[in-house]
Amino acid sequence: MRFLNILANKIFSMLFSWLLEQRVRDTLCGTKALLRWDYERIAANRAVFTMEAGEQHGNPMGTVQGGILCVLADAAMGTAYGSELGEGESLTTLELKINFLRPVRRGKLTAVGEVIKRGQTVGLVECTITDDQGRLVARASCTCLTLRAGEETGGRAVPEEGGA
Repeated sequence: MRFLNILANKIFSMLFSWLLEQRVRDTLCGTKALLRWDYERIAANRAVFTMEAGEQHGNPMGTVQGGILCVLADAAMGTAYGSELGEGESLTTLELKINFLRPVRRGKLTAVGEVIKRGQTVGLVECTITDDQGRLVARASCTCLTLRAGEETGGRAVPEEGGA
């Protein structure tokens, strides 16, 4: 029975990883549909996302709303941190900070998320957002918490024995 549980766990983890990759690449989840961002590259501890900022992302002053930049940075940082998670692990953001350095009205934005320090449970991730001329628009950092299945704090769901 233990072997079947381990096998089911492995299959579930592989399926979850595949579904996560498909969500990032192929689906229009709520934030992706709103921002129209896309990934350029996802590698170990690094993720590059782009989006075309337009009028629909603006605030009343006509510049891209800060929350839009924050979501873009969070997506890049979370994907970078998630790129090296093990089986049965997930993540959540504990804290996020962003500095807005240059106003943007329209154009291509590039967010590069990179893991700076990864511990067993907590990690530090940073992100730079640049405009289509390579100028720094915003800089963000976040603290991520690794969630493990079977812990009270969460983690990926594990199928129950005998359950569907």
